[in-house]
Amino acid sequence: MKNLLLGGITPQQFLRDYWQKKPLLIRQAVPGFAGLLDPQQLIKLACNEDAQARIVTQRGGRFGLQCSPLTAGDFSGLSKQGKWSVLVQGVNHFLPEAAELLKRFSFIPHARLDDLMVSYAPKGGGVGPHFDIYDVFLLQGYGHRRWQISTQQDQTLIEGTPLRVLKDFKVAQEWVLAPGDMLYLPPQCAHNGIAEDDCMTYSIGFRTPWYQELAEQFLVYLQDRIEIGGTYADPDLKLQKHPSEIGKKMLKQVAAEIRKVRWDDEDVANFLGCYLSEPKPHIFFDAPTRPLSRPRFALAVAKRGVTLDLKTLMQCYGHTVFINGEACPLKKSSYRILRQLADTRELPPAQSLPEEAAALLHEWYLAGYLAPKAGK
Repeated sequence: MKNLLLGGITPQQFLRDYWQKKPLLIRQAVPGFAGLLDPQQLIKLACNEDAQARIVTQRGGRFGLQCSPLTAGDFSGLSKQGKWSVLVQGVNHFLPEAAELLKRFSFIPHARLDDLMVSYAPKGGGVGPHFDIYDVFLLQGYGHRRWQISTQQDQTLIEGTPLRVLKDFKVAQEWVLAPGDMLYLPPQCAHNGIAEDDCMTYSIGFRTPWYQELAEQFLVYLQDRIEIGGTYADPDLKLQKHPSEIGKKMLKQVAAEIRKVRWDDEDVANFLGCYLSEPKPHIFFDAPTRPLSRPRFALAVAKRGVTLDLKTLMQCYGHTVFINGEACPLKKSSYRILRQLADTRELPPAQSLPEEAAALLHEWYLAGYLAPKAGK
């Protein structure tokens, strides 16, 4: 089925021909889209103590960077300092409309989705030419932004700047995006966004973890799941000529024991489920102040359904559901229902749920991970 968001091509065609391969400009990907916030609302959100935000300034070819926590005072007089931008990460954690926008990109697995970043810049503002290691869709909201791109191999950066700005950026293509237009960029595609007027851009980013990071975290995951019994022993110890040397027999004995550490694809899958659903360190969940009892919660779910908290992350594999870093092995009937919750971030009203699924939903509700849908 053709997809307006992708310029009339199907998701299958997009994944085959463009994803992680080459840029794609889509005019009117979201017709009528003018954004979810105005500049003042974004600045107010940037000052929220739970938000991750940055102010980038440019003056005389020099870049400045100020990161959260930000206050309203940090925005006063910015125009006198030259060109500037404000960028706020994780807007989908604050706005239900932002979470709904991300659902349009469900043709990419949730395991790859990072967040929605929103940026505002007055005329001339931007963060300089740079490249990212992740995939991104740049959806234009309010105003107009000129995007310049290059597939250059030279990634030399300007020294002494707090941002990763390319030293020698060679423009290969450029377009001006109007409200509703969107540009997809694969990793390592150098780009530079310049505000043509007061403008806001919505960046849907997809994570690409470093293998080194995954390997390190997998070893951390394993350390709580391995058990090798016994202690080192050497009743047949022989006198050594050099006592400072590690003996060959000791080395072989310890190496043999360490080789007992084993893992398989199931272990890796469980690690990925926990790791990819683990919220970022600054994210916390608020338990309900006056929690519903299990029976009253069940009635609310039966009547109104349930929806995930905006910050909640869910992944699935086999018959296990992973939520905010926790692994929950399930029976098939429960798994199918909770996988639907993970897929769509909500469940419709349900008069009957398997006991296992109902118990977990209430447990997650008490933890602040989800709640009955609002309504009468």
